[in-house]
Amino acid sequence: MASRIRHYFQEPTLARFHADDSFVRGIRGPFGSGKSVGCCMEVVMRAYRQAPSAEGVRKSRWAIIRNTYGELKTTTIKTWQDWIPEDVCPIVYDAPIRGHMTQKLEDGTTLDLEVMFIALDRPDHVRKLLSLELTGAWINEARWVPLAILHALTGRVGRFPAKIDGGCSWSGIIMDTNPPDTDHWWYLHAEEETPEGWAFYAQPPAIVWNEKAGCWQENPLAENVRNHSNGIQYWLRQVAGKVKEWIKVFLCGEYGAVLDGKVVYPEYNDDLHHTDNEIAYATNLPLGLGFDFGLTPACIFGQVTPRGRLIVMDELCAKDMGIRQFLRDCVIPHLHTFYPGIKKILVVGDPAGNSRAPTDEKTCFDELRAAGFHPVGAPTNAFIPRREAVAGFLNKLVDGKPGLVLGPKAKILRKGFLGGYHYRRVAVSGADRFTEEPNKNEFSHPHDGLQYLALMGSSLATTLPNEPAMFPANEAPPFLAGTM
Repeated sequence: MASRIRHYFQEPTLARFHADDSFVRGIRGPFGSGKSVGCCMEVVMRAYRQAPSAEGVRKSRWAIIRNTYGELKTTTIKTWQDWIPEDVCPIVYDAPIRGHMTQKLEDGTTLDLEVMFIALDRPDHVRKLLSLELTGAWINEARWVPLAILHALTGRVGRFPAKIDGGCSWSGIIMDTNPPDTDHWWYLHAEEETPEGWAFYAQPPAIVWNEKAGCWQENPLAENVRNHSNGIQYWLRQVAGKVKEWIKVFLCGEYGAVLDGKVVYPEYNDDLHHTDNEIAYATNLPLGLGFDFGLTPACIFGQVTPRGRLIVMDELCAKDMGIRQFLRDCVIPHLHTFYPGIKKILVVGDPAGNSRAPTDEKTCFDELRAAGFHPVGAPTNAFIPRREAVAGFLNKLVDGKPGLVLGPKAKILRKGFLGGYHYRRVAVSGADRFTEEPNKNEFSHPHDGLQYLALMGSSLATTLPNEPAMFPANEAPPFLAGTM
């Protein structure tokens, strides 16, 4: 065990994590990189560093948080006991589950560390924290824990030991996680807007892709390799049978989403069909708007080149918003701001959009016409023809280039292609079974819009004559009239 600890402290990212005194610290990395062990060690080290009371006792109390009790018992507590054995820190499986570690130290003081293992996976679980007085907290696998829990913990740490017993030498929150998606609160705080007094660390990938050899191989900078009996093979042997997105998240430590289910478009190849480069629209081609209606409306912006490539430039998605407000507040201002010079707009949507609402008897197509558009219903809203229309673009090459290209603004569509838009797994015994139609979620609505757009591909592939633009610079487009 002493050898394991020595190797563990030699890992550079974990060493920097331990040396940091920030109020909130997070560390992310691939499977098996030592993140959770690092947090166990951090709890114990901070307990040793706590200044003693007048009686010579170094008191500290920590909450260790996981999203469910099942994960807490089978994963978090097991990791804790691997490094802090039962005879050192006995655990009582009561409510809450808790451990108590006392130890006489060489300087004559006594270490007194309390740990409480708590499951918190919903914002309303904040009430479980309200009476806690803690030195610190560790959130294990933070990607599954709501931000509200972290916010609540910031007010519960730094309260033990009391000032009369010397107060806290350090207090704060530590977190570890496998990489979450880019719309997660971790990504926002770690990569975009890091709050003052917070710090985030990222461990290097365990494996990297060798383009020349066409295979995954060891990353010389990988951490915690020496602590695995199989060395780098611990990661390399996990590659077999996995999709690239899974490998990137769990073995390379990159941000991304891996969802349970069967992808709708196995034809999609992110390296081929997605580009990080901004896509310029062509003013001499119709701009297609593919709409999905309802109270979670979506609009997809795309063009089909004369050679038959579907270029998807943009997307708009909303929640709890009717089509009238969606057009007025989102679609029309977006068109006016980002698509000047367009000569023609082709609007296509779910043919069910001709159904009248029970309130004012207006249809979604009526609302589009009232806004100045000339919408058409897609030839069908049956799922299989819609899926095949998109797959047709995915499956072809045009002049050596992919038949469908997603621009960097189509973020939700991309996540849908990578697994968010999927057939839900059916809970039955035996072989894997999935629903016949995709799961309805935040990814299905923009993908419905894309499918309607793809069904109208031939109508979009017409080069327009050299005529005045639909809305010249500094002039309102015709469809703005009467809608603002």
